[in-house]
Amino acid sequence: MAFAIKKNIDENIQYFHKKLSVERNFDIIYRVITIGGRRSCLYMVDGFAKDEVVQRILQTLMGTEPQKMPASVHELSKKLLPYGEIGLAKDSDSAVSQLLMGMTILLVDGYDQALTIDCRTYPMRSVEEPDQDRVLRGSRDGFVETLVFNTALIRRRIRDPKLIHEIMQAGSSSQTDIAICYMEDRVDQELLDTIKMRIKNLKVDALTMNQESLAECIYPHKWYNPFPKFKYSERPDTAAACLLEGNIVILVDNSPAAMILPSSIFDIIEEANDYYFPPITGTYLRLSRFFTFLLTLFLTPTFLLLMSMPDNLPPYMEFILPAERVNVPFIWQFLILEFATDGLKLAAVNTPSMLTTPLSVIAALIIGDFSVSSGWFNAETMLYMAFVVLANYTQTSMELSYALKFMRIILLLLTAFLGSWGFLAGIVIVSAAILCNRTIAGKSYLYPLFPFDGKEVLCRFFRVRLQHSWERETTEKTKK
Repeated sequence: MAFAIKKNIDENIQYFHKKLSVERNFDIIYRVITIGGRRSCLYMVDGFAKDEVVQRILQTLMGTEPQKMPASVHELSKKLLPYGEIGLAKDSDSAVSQLLMGMTILLVDGYDQALTIDCRTYPMRSVEEPDQDRVLRGSRDGFVETLVFNTALIRRRIRDPKLIHEIMQAGSSSQTDIAICYMEDRVDQELLDTIKMRIKNLKVDALTMNQESLAECIYPHKWYNPFPKFKYSERPDTAAACLLEGNIVILVDNSPAAMILPSSIFDIIEEANDYYFPPITGTYLRLSRFFTFLLTLFLTPTFLLLMSMPDNLPPYMEFILPAERVNVPFIWQFLILEFATDGLKLAAVNTPSMLTTPLSVIAALIIGDFSVSSGWFNAETMLYMAFVVLANYTQTSMELSYALKFMRIILLLLTAFLGSWGFLAGIVIVSAAILCNRTIAGKSYLYPLFPFDGKEVLCRFFRVRLQHSWERETTEKTKK
C-alpha cells in the first residue's frame, strides 16, 4: 500500500530517505530549506535537473515571507512558483516514480501533497540524419533517444490539434515511457484501443530492448514467421507521413526508432526517397527496389537449379556454366557464403570506425581472391552472392532483409535435395509465409493485392502525383 504524504515534514523526510536510500545513492540529491517560515525538502536526481531552473525556483521560494504563504499547496503552485510545468502528487509511489523519471519533488511542512516540478533534461546526442534511413534529397534530421524531442520533431511537421500524443508506462522496474501517436480523426479506433489495452496489461519487469521487447509483448503470435509485423523508421518525416495516412506510431523512451503499425509488406518496402523526387523518378526507384527484392530471393536458388540440369540449358545460356572445376558442391558454397557474410557484418560492427573501411576492403579482396584461387569457391558463386549481399542493402528494413535470407536458405536446401520439385516447394513455402502472415490489425499482409484494390495497387507500385486539398475539392464539386 502506498504511503500517503503527511502534513508533518519530518515523517515525509524519514520515509523518502528510506525509500530512495539517500545515504547510499550519491546521485539522489536533497536540500532541506525554509519556505515562508516552514521547513521544506527538495529531492532531485543529479544529471536530470536543470541547475539554473532549480536555482531560480529556490531563490523565489526562499524569499517568501510567512504571512504570504498560501493555505493550500495548490495555491502555492499557482502563486509562488514562476514555472510552467508544475504538478501535484498525493502519494509516495507517484512522487517517487516521477522523481526517478527526472522530475524535482518539493515537500513543504503543513501540506499533504508533494509538488512535482518538471525541469528535467536528459543526456542526448544531437539531432542528425540516421545511418540506416538516408535519403538522396530531403530533411536530414532523425529521432534521438529522448522521447520529448522525438514527439517535438513530429509536432513540428503536423500542426494539427487532432494529432494526439498519449503517454503510458510499461515495466515494473524500468517504468519506460511509451508515447502512442495518432491522428484522432483518421486512426482505426478499434486497433488503437487494442494496442492501449495490451500495453496497459503488460506484465514485464523492464523493456530492456525498447521497441523489440514491446513488439514481442503486444504481438506474441506467429514468432516462427520471419516476415516483420511492424515497420521501423528513424526518420520523423516518414513517421509524420504515416500518421497522416491513419497509422499509429509508437515511440519508446531511450530508442531512436519509431514503430509504425499496422504495416503490410508494401508499407515496409516503401522509402522516403520515393517521395523526394518527381513521380517518374520515384516510380523508377520504387520498381527498381521491387525487382531487386525478387532477385535477392530467387537469384542463387535459380542458379543452383540450372546447375542441377546443365544438359537442359539452351545454347545462349551456356555462358553461366562454371569456367573452373567444381571442387565443393554449389549448395555448400552458397551456405558457407551466407553465414560468412553475416560474420563479416558482425566483424564490421565491432571494428573501430577508423579501421572499418580499410579492413573491409582488405578482407574482401584477400578472402575473395584466395578463396577462388584455392578451389574452395567458384567465381560464379562469389559473383552471385556478392550481388545478393549488396542488394540486401536496398531494403531499409533489416528485419525484411533477414526474412528474405531465411527464405533463400530454405529455397537453396530444397532445390539442392529435390531439384525442380524442391524449387517449386520452396516457392510454395515462401508464398504461404507471406499469404498467411497478418498485420497486427488482423488484415492481409499483401493488401492491396489480397483483397484486391486497383486504385491502391496503382499507388503502391507507381509514384503518383500528390493531389492537393484544393484539387480534391474541385474534383468533388465537378462530380456533383
